[in-house]
Amino acid sequence: MKFIDESTIEVHAGKGGDGVASFRREKFMPFGGPDGGDGGKGGSIYAIADCNINTLIDYRYARIHRAKNGEKGRGADCYGRGADDIGLRMPVGTVITDTESGAVLADLTHHQQRTLIAKGGKGGIGNLHFKSSTNRTPRQFTRGDPGETLTLKLELKVLADVGLLGMPNAGKSTLIRAVSAAKPKVADYPFTTLHPNLGVVRANMNRSFVIADIPGLIEGAAEGAGLGHQFLRHLARTRLLLHLIDIVPPDESADPVTDARAIVKELRKYDEALYRKPRWLILNKADLLDDAERDKLTKSIVRRLRWKGEVFVISAISGAGCNELVQAIMNYLDSLPREVVAEAMATAV
Repeated sequence: MKFIDESTIEVHAGKGGDGVASFRREKFMPFGGPDGGDGGKGGSIYAIADCNINTLIDYRYARIHRAKNGEKGRGADCYGRGADDIGLRMPVGTVITDTESGAVLADLTHHQQRTLIAKGGKGGIGNLHFKSSTNRTPRQFTRGDPGETLTLKLELKVLADVGLLGMPNAGKSTLIRAVSAAKPKVADYPFTTLHPNLGVVRANMNRSFVIADIPGLIEGAAEGAGLGHQFLRHLARTRLLLHLIDIVPPDESADPVTDARAIVKELRKYDEALYRKPRWLILNKADLLDDAERDKLTKSIVRRLRWKGEVFVISAISGAGCNELVQAIMNYLDSLPREVVAEAMATAV
């Protein structure tokens, strides 16, 4: 299935039914009085989060969604029927924004969350409500209110605890295959990952976390080079970033430190908040070097980057060091206070 993480739709809530001016007309009842009923409410439109949906592909083709209008009121004190509401099912992690005002209308963060995005119009009032001691034959009634009409931008931000950063062919897809049941495409050419992949990593029987792999970044992504940074939004909700570096790049002229600095630069261009997230340095493909050469190169990279945080040396293809990395990540996530987790979710909008 093609991965769709953005779409624009129109929603049209239903108009409220009009009230009616009517009078009771029956034999032997010359003064029956007003009996015009109210109009029914227009249908509203709700967004409903569904964990069984993974993309916004349904909204790539179905762009206009209309709720029905409420029925008009009738005589004999009959009220018009209200229109049914419409529920639009969307993936968990969808952010809904009004394109005109830029306001965020909904952030769907958990299964079955239900949020009103377009309110139906209120039904009009019949002349039944206008009668009084001084107004015995009211002919006043009101029209139904129009429903809301909005153009909305849908943006999917996947929900993951840990995100992977790195150049193409740094080994991100291989790592997610090694530590989870996810099976993203792996090949010996760049940009094999064309859309985000999620994997559930089990540290033990009762502890797990979700890891996200996005297409690799290259220098100039902010200007549209490669796949650009269109997928960086999927790291917005993560609590930890793993910056993967190919310790032995295929291109002998490539410099891992220069490439790493370019990634950090693109990250900062995209979003300062994302740039400030905790990052760990992961040096991959260590199986291609002997112990002495690996230690020497590791120290050189850490020194040139002036790295002060966590550093792990692994081989995703052989699994060496992966279990230690998983346990360290799990312990770190467990140590975060609830306030930090809540703040990460709130600022991800």
